Amino acid sequence: MPPRPCALCEKARAMIKRPKTGQQICRDCFFYVFETEVHNTITEAQLFKSGDRVAIGASGGKDSTVLAYVMKTLNERYNYGLNLFLLSIDEGITGYRDDSLETVKRNQQQYSMPLKILSYEELYGWTMDSIVSQVGRKNNCTFCGVFRRQALDRGAAMLNVDHIVTGHNADDIAETVLMNIMRGDIARLGRCTAICTQGDDTIRRSKPFKYAYEKEIVMYAYFKKLDYFSTECIYSPDAYRGHARAFLKDLEAARPSAIIDIIHSGEAFEIKEEIKATQKVQQTCQRCGYMSSNTLCKACTLLEGLERGMANAGITDRGTKQLQAEGPTPENLRKIPFFEYKPTSTSTTIDIEAS
Repeated sequence: MPPRPCALCEKARAMIKRPKTGQQICRDCFFYVFETEVHNTITEAQLFKSGDRVAIGASGGKDSTVLAYVMKTLNERYNYGLNLFLLSIDEGITGYRDDSLETVKRNQQQYSMPLKILSYEELYGWTMDSIVSQVGRKNNCTFCGVFRRQALDRGAAMLNVDHIVTGHNADDIAETVLMNIMRGDIARLGRCTAICTQGDDTIRRSKPFKYAYEKEIVMYAYFKKLDYFSTECIYSPDAYRGHARAFLKDLEAARPSAIIDIIHSGEAFEIKEEIKATQKVQQTCQRCGYMSSNTLCKACTLLEGLERGMANAGITDRGTKQLQAEGPTPENLRKIPFFEYKPTSTSTTIDIEAS
């Protein structure tokens, strides 16, 4: 049987069957359509303005490495006019994050981008290794998720950037939709598919890979021979997200479009006004100045529990009440340092348009 020609250019030999569409195409056409789809996502959502300082959340993994490469490529190809930086968070996981950061440092040289590394130990006085030694593996992802989000915002404020982009892909977003449905989390279900989020006192954050399949990101990294770290976090196998991921993979095997279908379903959700009225109003944490739905943000509550020897106190509302029952907060309690975000004035008002 003769080799099948590329379905797009009809000249080169087809080497890739796209998981997203089923098209059989050559490598060059795959690179072009993948990059063009990301460019279209960026332009349709009007994510950036010319002159923006953009921090790329870099972990050394496939998603963030491909994101850094594609952002650099598109910035040069379409003249976005962006100033790109790499921002890495060192959670303090021996045998995992220390190795992946070496990959990020190589990416810094390969892509000629400035790099900022901010550690949990620097911000919170705790590493994930020390946290896991206190809380075990059941709730450790709660600590890491909360601490990581704040760390990204604090690191971006230190870089004085206008925007953070992360490598969250279509699979990640579909998993989040499923998780919020299974947990009945109405507040997050209403916003989990948003491509761009921003609080009143936080830096704008977006997901250029919102519609990019994880399998295609892996294929792109493989055929481009990009340098990335492929080991999974040693603490993640017990994470709740794993159940949603396994379920999603079963759905995808039966129906490849299931991932995008779930995202579109999430986008179509409408929350009743009476439900919105019951949700907590966003305010400012009285201790660290970060956005919060309570007087103390989740990170400060979790950190206080760790510092007072009640590590699991900040996981549930009941645990928080138990922490409060222990008496007033010690005056010498460790506090999360605050870095004020100062918007730059170099950005123009010209939106990036599709070419």
